[in-house]
Amino acid sequence: MTFSSPKVTVLMPVYNAKLFLDEAISSILEQTFKDFEFIIIDDGSTDSSPEIIKEWSENDNRIRLYSQSNQGIVHALNSGIRHARGKYI
Repeated sequence: MTFSSPKVTVLMPVYNAKLFLDEAISSILEQTFKDFEFIIIDDGSTDSSPEIIKEWSENDNRIRLYSQSNQGIVHALNSGIRHARGKYI
């Protein structure tokens, strides 16, 4: 089975963002353009952010969660770029 690459990769670094995650994720998923993958990098959150993201990813296969120790936004974004399959990021 072959998979085509999405046109766009959306990256979202997350660190202890449980209060805003549902709204942020929902906003991306509700876009009219649908040919995208949504990579979320959890940057070592100590709140329930990883669990919230995991729940969303179980219901939408465009979401891919990657976790790392807290290294900051630049490292999180670079990690996301390494995982990206889209033509545009």
